[in-house]
Amino acid sequence: MIKIHMAVLRRSRFSALSVCAAGVALACMTCGAAWAQAPFGTLKEVVVSGSRNEAVRDDLPLSMDVVTPTDLEQKQIVDIKDLVADLPNVSVKHAPARFGVAGRPNTTGRDGNAGFNIRGLGGNRVLMLVDGIRLPRSYVNGNSAFGRDTISLDLLKRIELVRGPSSVLYGSDGIAGLVNFITYEPSDFLTGTGAESKNLGGRVAAGWSGDDDGLRVATTVAGRASETVQWMLTGTTQTANGLHTLGSNDAANVTRTTANPQTNRNDSLLAKLVIQPDASQKHVLTLEHVDKKSDTELLSSRAKPPLTVSSSTVLSENANQDQRRDRLTWDARYQPRMAWADQLQTVVSLQNSDAQDNGQTIVNTAPNALRTRNTLYSEHARQASVQASKTLPISADWTARNTYGLDLASTDITSWFGGADAAPLPAYVPKKYFPDSRDSTAALYAQSELGSERWSVTPGVRLERFVLDVTSLDGYGQPATSLSGTQWTPKIGTVFRAAPEWSVFANYATGFRAPNATQLNGFSESTSSGYATYLSNPDLKPETSKNIEFGVRGRMDRLTVDVAAFTGDYNQLIVDKKLLSGNPAACGALAPGCVYQSVNVDNATIWGFELSGNMDWGYWAGGRWSTPFAYGQTRGRDNGTGRPLNSIDPALLALGLGYANGTWSVRVDWRYHAAKNASDVDPTAGLSSGTQYADMPEATTLDVSGQWRIRKDVRLTAAIINLTDRKYWLWSDVQGLTTASAATLIDAYSQPGRHVNLSLVVDF
Repeated sequence: MIKIHMAVLRRSRFSALSVCAAGVALACMTCGAAWAQAPFGTLKEVVVSGSRNEAVRDDLPLSMDVVTPTDLEQKQIVDIKDLVADLPNVSVKHAPARFGVAGRPNTTGRDGNAGFNIRGLGGNRVLMLVDGIRLPRSYVNGNSAFGRDTISLDLLKRIELVRGPSSVLYGSDGIAGLVNFITYEPSDFLTGTGAESKNLGGRVAAGWSGDDDGLRVATTVAGRASETVQWMLTGTTQTANGLHTLGSNDAANVTRTTANPQTNRNDSLLAKLVIQPDASQKHVLTLEHVDKKSDTELLSSRAKPPLTVSSSTVLSENANQDQRRDRLTWDARYQPRMAWADQLQTVVSLQNSDAQDNGQTIVNTAPNALRTRNTLYSEHARQASVQASKTLPISADWTARNTYGLDLASTDITSWFGGADAAPLPAYVPKKYFPDSRDSTAALYAQSELGSERWSVTPGVRLERFVLDVTSLDGYGQPATSLSGTQWTPKIGTVFRAAPEWSVFANYATGFRAPNATQLNGFSESTSSGYATYLSNPDLKPETSKNIEFGVRGRMDRLTVDVAAFTGDYNQLIVDKKLLSGNPAACGALAPGCVYQSVNVDNATIWGFELSGNMDWGYWAGGRWSTPFAYGQTRGRDNGTGRPLNSIDPALLALGLGYANGTWSVRVDWRYHAAKNASDVDPTAGLSSGTQYADMPEATTLDVSGQWRIRKDVRLTAAIINLTDRKYWLWSDVQGLTTASAATLIDAYSQPGRHVNLSLVVDF
């Protein structure tokens, strides 16, 4: 059972459970008066990620965020970092590009938008999907790092983010939550004014982002070939520079705080064919291609004069990265109307993902020597699933929608570290840090949604068999271990509609994440005085979690509000490259003589709360006024040491004031980012002896945006971001920066100053 750590909650500034209890009390007090008002659930927002079926969001016993097409357009969201700007307890790391190509490991900023952190856990602990298909994992080793941003938001209709474990329905990796990117279909562009059908439609969109001088263009054309066949084609292109900082030091050496010269390009293609032979079946064929490239001149790597003659003295360094992902999916849905199923869905998908880092370094030896490094990481995945659902009456008041299915997945994973070192440097030996591997899973799952007018109860369970097989030792040269196991993940949730405007929910969910190929068999032996040793670990166990969440939802005529409190225990968390032996004073950067290994050591507790909603103030001065709001706070503790978890983001408060009429709208967004103080940080995690993490001050920012609807099918949107030109930092970006480094380099990690975003959308 999960222990709710009341003593810890009482010591925190805000008690998550007390906030939730207050919401429940408020719901109960309003029950009598509210029951006679408008019926509950006026806003019937339908989602798919919370139950793997279309379901009304308010009927689900969990916390979700949904980013709609209107949000994507009016907020001018162009990447996953923009996506989470107003979401408390959610972040996306984007450190400045200050990595190294060779020498001691330094991956700072090489992975761009690295991935999501939800309620204090991130990386591969957050499952990312596109149309229900798994996206590639992030990968970090040596000086190479590949993030999880192989997605183009211009292809998307909406994004659904589930807070908390999702392993019951989706399996391994969903220990902290999931993000599902849902693409457009032809029908989204073939409905005209008055809902009449069109035979041809589409959209052209263009935009400019002042924070990185980014220019993007997206074009969609959709058509109706016949009564049963529709098609769609979307192409996008985007160019940008590195994210601007408020640093002012342009020196071409390690003291630089302005962004390094960087060029980014993102080209993508989405093609869909939808075939509906009759009303009982629908087939969707999807082809998706995303190609992201970046070229960086690493001026911040150059040594500061006076120069010494040494292989560690960098004269110049540059790098480029190319990440490509191709997906082919056949999604078929049937309505068999049989005793065992009302709805049947089959999905077959093939996905190839390849990422390559190339870099070169010139060092100050006699004569000057050239180092080159070429790193490849790839995942070639096959995924298939069968899911059936059946709705049955239980009594006069209760019905049950039973969902059950089979998931199969197999991913071939490989990497290669190549390169060359010119004389007088020692020859570089290309190698693999882990052997070629195949990650396979087979799972059976079942969920029942039991519902009446006032109650919904949702039990579910999943049995998953995972296997990590070594497929080849070529280029690895060491013994390697395969891993297999079976994991049960149960859950149960309930929703009680206390009144038409109020409901409360409770949810118990479990999650797990199996070790990956790098953690299990990653190996690198010291061959000279300049490198550390990294050992494989055949005894790794899966990470597991147990979580409890309570929530209150209010849906009044003018006010919508959601409150949720959560607590969870996380066991056997895997720490990558934990120091096993060596001089602690010298091992902070994988120094010589140090031995590292990925191990199960951490048991942690994470707790917190979230509050969000919108207040509609009604009509005044010819338009409607509204105030969206959101606040959240998370706390975490390593149960072994009693110290706080450094992966926890500080609290965020977001408030808006919007005005809209039929022609134009304007909105002001105010955000308060709480400080990250020494009391919230473990000063020993991952650092050398005698160092500590830098503190992060609080900050308040202000944005102003507006949209002019020139015609119903032509919309111009503009925004001034960081209106007051405030210099501030986000903890997700600066985490790991030591006090010593921050003294001279902190401005390099600052967020962009005042800038303008523009976009134009034309529907046809």
